[in-house]
Amino acid sequence: MKEILRRSITGVIYILLLLSAVFLSSDAFDFLFMIFGLACIYEYKRLVGLKGYYIFLAYLVLWWIFIYLVKENNKLPINILMFTTIAVNIAMLIYLFSKKERIFSTAEKFLAGLFYIGGGCIFLTMIPYKNDDFAKFLIIGIFILIWVNDSFAYIVGKSIGRTKLFPRVSPKKTWEGTIGGMLFAVAAAYLMASYEPIVNPAQWVTLAIVIVIMGSLGDLVESKLKRSAGVKDSGAIMPGHGGMLDRLDSLIFAAPFAYLTLNIFANVS
Repeated sequence: MKEILRRSITGVIYILLLLSAVFLSSDAFDFLFMIFGLACIYEYKRLVGLKGYYIFLAYLVLWWIFIYLVKENNKLPINILMFTTIAVNIAMLIYLFSKKERIFSTAEKFLAGLFYIGGGCIFLTMIPYKNDDFAKFLIIGIFILIWVNDSFAYIVGKSIGRTKLFPRVSPKKTWEGTIGGMLFAVAAAYLMASYEPIVNPAQWVTLAIVIVIMGSLGDLVESKLKRSAGVKDSGAIMPGHGGMLDRLDSLIFAAPFAYLTLNIFANVS
């Protein structure tokens, strides 16, 4: 009971912090995820054994360039960053499905952390900007999709889960839970179309599928990093929930894919 209360209090504070930043201003939202990104990179460094502090400086420079210098209509540098981040994420998926536990050189650890985490956080903050406007309900909707998927994947998996999804990396996850989480996320996406008309119902559903699939893979990638490091959580900054990377692993991995999907919608509609 005490653990449930602690998890609930931490979860409520986390959600209130996110919503406050979204509704306060776009700058507050950007700043919050810059800080979250630094926390995630710190935890990642400990997981993979990356020495030094150069990755923090590189992340802050990358953040400053793409959040404050590169404008939304300057597509070339944004597309280069997006495809670089997606390429690194694909490399992380190759690592996930390989049987090797530790395959990173120092350079690989640096680049993986910079783009898998840093690039993911940057694209997460780019998603709400549409035609120089900050679409609050679009980014809140994406948070909701992740939360609904995580919650119902746990509930369905706990209730009827029998078939293990990836026991070598995450023994508790099941196919039933994964499919259940996706179905509820798709239903939530369809309902959210009435609150954020920038994306139509069919596009919301497509976005939900992309976010759930890539978010679930991102969660597995972080699980393998933790298993390789021999730890249960990436950190202890969030009592009852583990580290910041434990909380954001799905979001930051799915972010560049969600950004690409939204841009496809914009160009074909």
